Amino acid sequence: MSQKPLIHFEISERKVLLRLFDMLGVLLTLAIVGIIFKFDYFKIDTSNWSWTLVFLIYLNLFGNIFELYDLQKADRFDSVIKNVLLTTSLTVLFYILTPFFTPSLPENRLQILFFFISVAGALLIWRFLYINLISSPRFYKRVLVVGDTFDIKLIAESLQKSDPNYFVVGYIHTDQRFKTELVRDDLIRFEVQELQTAIKEHHINEVLVASAYQKGLMFSLYNQLNELLKRGFPVREYTQVYEEVTRRIPVQNVDKDFYRYFPFSRSNQNKFYILIFRVLDIIVSIIGIIFGLLISPFIFIGNLVANRGKFFYTQERVGKNGVVFNILKLRTMNKDAESTGPQYAQKNDFRITRFGKFLRRARIDEIPQFYNVLKGDMSLIGPRPERPIFVKELSELIPFYDTRHIIKPGLTGWAQVMAKYGDCHDDSLEKLQYDLYYIKHRGIFLDLSILLKTLSTVIFFRGQ
Repeated sequence: MSQKPLIHFEISERKVLLRLFDMLGVLLTLAIVGIIFKFDYFKIDTSNWSWTLVFLIYLNLFGNIFELYDLQKADRFDSVIKNVLLTTSLTVLFYILTPFFTPSLPENRLQILFFFISVAGALLIWRFLYINLISSPRFYKRVLVVGDTFDIKLIAESLQKSDPNYFVVGYIHTDQRFKTELVRDDLIRFEVQELQTAIKEHHINEVLVASAYQKGLMFSLYNQLNELLKRGFPVREYTQVYEEVTRRIPVQNVDKDFYRYFPFSRSNQNKFYILIFRVLDIIVSIIGIIFGLLISPFIFIGNLVANRGKFFYTQERVGKNGVVFNILKLRTMNKDAESTGPQYAQKNDFRITRFGKFLRRARIDEIPQFYNVLKGDMSLIGPRPERPIFVKELSELIPFYDTRHIIKPGLTGWAQVMAKYGDCHDDSLEKLQYDLYYIKHRGIFLDLSILLKTLSTVIFFRGQ
């Protein structure tokens, strides 16, 4: 019999827990250090409450940028150490460089070192406890998948990849054509009549229903699930859970009845949101163009030395409502990169020059696209604009691929910051899932999240 799990923390609860104890741990540590070592640079009292508020804003802002609240990275202490040190460094730096909102620099500069060590130490101690306690198997959500047509291996891998604390114990499959040899060894297969026993003996927290909608569940299994619902036991539908955990739409599972599973975001029709977004596009694109002009001499020299050929290049891309426009980018590939015809860019693509690789990593090659944003062909945030030949090909292979064109393509987007660079059908499917999630949930908070993750991409040199 498996070990009985303790209470399970949902994704949103773990993020709140991380953020809350980050702040409490740091403030408590600073208070203790202040008492013991007479540390008076940072004082927590009612007369200087604004100092504490500014500090917490910096801590949360840089914590987001340096991925302290990315649950996949929060489970690995090597990633935590790097991210904590980066977050602490920028938090302390901005805190001491904004004396209008924060206390003046202390006469004893050693206090700044105490400040840094206190913040970093508190974060590292708490995150060590989180990894060894909260992220341990005793807090996993234990799940049983039931249904008549599904790929249990794909379900388990995709959910556990997105949320390491979401543990698929086993499955009940009612389709006699299902081949058991295709399933992972660590997943247990139960029979329909064993549902109640499996829940009790394996301490299942939730039943996940992954049934083919045109067929439905077999009657005996349906009755058992109905009884569980009456007792208040969590029984949830697979596409709903997949969307919640992975933050993308399982478009390959929604069959033909698309609008039943895909209510569009109200922001897509909200005139005030669209107006504000357009104003932001114009402001940011002007700033981006000015920045591009300032660094263009350095790029020109680099292009002349290590990337000989044209400075810019244009290429047809598909925009909103399928309208084709010419995108403007800095050239990063060899002059004869497509002598054999159009093809996807790949990881470590031999066609990319050495200087071009740097431009892509830093995402400098996309600065000219601010011109497309200013013109209105693109927006700051949206699906990545694709070439017409690839759109035609992918629309024939992937259900609802054209749906991504109901909004403007973006300079950055949910798929760009969450998925790897697409160089095959499977990668394009994954990116489409993220694009559709953005279209469905589009709003100010998701937009802010994308901008912060984009900053992380640039800072960590992850551009492709």
